[in-house]
Amino acid sequence: MQAQQTRRRIVEASARLFSALGYQATTLAAIAREAGVSAETVKTTAPKAELLLSAFEVTFSGSEAKESLTDTEVGAGVLELPDDVFLDAVIGQITLANARGHALWTVVLGAAASDPVVDTALQTILARRAADYRRLVEELVARGYAGQGTDLDSTGAALSFLLSPESYQQLVAQSGWTPERYTAWVRAAVLTELQP
Repeated sequence: MQAQQTRRRIVEASARLFSALGYQATTLAAIAREAGVSAETVKTTAPKAELLLSAFEVTFSGSEAKESLTDTEVGAGVLELPDDVFLDAVIGQITLANARGHALWTVVLGAAASDPVVDTALQTILARRAADYRRLVEELVARGYAGQGTDLDSTGAALSFLLSPESYQQLVAQSGWTPERYTAWVRAAVLTELQP
C-alpha cells in the first residue's frame, strides 16, 4: 500500500512538472523534489519515459495502462446508461478527460519524436484509442444513433479526431472557447458525422 501511494505521488508530481516544463527539461531529481522523495526512489519506481506515460494515463483516465477506456474512471458505468443520455455522457466524460490531459498529451507527442520508448508506447495508445472509438461506434449503432451500414473504422477515426485532446487544446486552450461551447460543438459535429 505504501509503495502504491509513493508511486502515485511520483506520477502526480511528474504530471505537474512535465505539463509545466516539458519532457526534456523535467529531470528525475526535480520529480523527486516535487514528490518529496529521494532521487533513488524515483529511479527505482520507473524510467523517465514510463513516468511521462503513466502521468498522462492517470491524468487523462484516472488509471494506468487499462486495455479499454471503459475499464477506467472516465468510462466506468457509461455502458449501463440509458440510450437517451448515453451520447451526452460520453462526450461529457471525454471532454473532462481532455481538459485534464491535453497539456500532457502535447508533451507525449513531442517526446515521441526523440524518445523511441515513448514513440512505441504512443503507437500502442493510438491503437487502443482506435479500438475504443470503433467500439463506441458499434454501441452508437446498437443504440440507434447511427445506421446499421455505418463504416465502423472510418466513423471511429472521425470521432477520435473530433473528441481528441488536440481539438480541445486548439479550441479551448488556444482559441479561448468555453468548455460549454466546445462541448456543444463536439456534440453537433458528432451527430453530423453519424448521419447516413
